[in-house]
Amino acid sequence: MLGKTYLTKQASLLLEFARTTSDSDLSAKLISKAADLKSQADPLPDKDQGPKAPDVASDISPDRPTGS
Repeated sequence: MLGKTYLTKQASLLLEFARTTSDSDLSAKLISKAADLKSQADPLPDKDQGPKAPDVASDISPDRPTGS
């Protein structure tokens, strides 16, 4: 599932493109797609809850050699 931040950013970009085009049909389609993305993003939590990256070598201190 895509996160709220991503969907919101994509909707914002579509609206920006809709404002810059002189083609009214294209503008209407872009606005419609932006509305679809916003409706997908609205029920999601404000902060994306994706998996967190594991700590890489979290048990190695900067002062300790890596054992090579």
